[in-house]
Amino acid sequence: MAQRFNFQSFLLRFLFALLLVFVSYNPSGYSYYHWAQDAFFGQGTFKTPPFAMTTVLLLIGWTIYLRATFRSLGGLGLLLALAFFAIIIWWLIDLGLLGINDFSILSYIALFLIAAVLAVGMSWSHIRRRISGQIDTDDVDED
Repeated sequence: MAQRFNFQSFLLRFLFALLLVFVSYNPSGYSYYHWAQDAFFGQGTFKTPPFAMTTVLLLIGWTIYLRATFRSLGGLGLLLALAFFAIIIWWLIDLGLLGINDFSILSYIALFLIAAVLAVGMSWSHIRRRISGQIDTDDVDED
């Protein structure tokens, strides 16, 4: 399976991570966060099957992505990945290409970079195998 991992494989993981992140929250006002906020504090539709199904699907997606990211990158790797992408934002601000006054733009960039970290986490075992030739395995207890 590792031989079949390619740029399209990474891109697919990245697109699903983008979908997961931007459906969960985005500054446009059309996200699960805004739906839940309206449901709990407004006159929204909290007790509907679509809301419950969306909640469960998002929890499944986040569980898969976060678990794979933590297991493949580890705590230090995750911290380094987040620091790497945070420095990219800092660099863009320092170059004057990005202003710190527009929260919406910064939010979109931060969400995009969170999706990138999740995609790298989902793909890291394949990438590491390509680079080093080492294979990652999970410990499996057979009784």
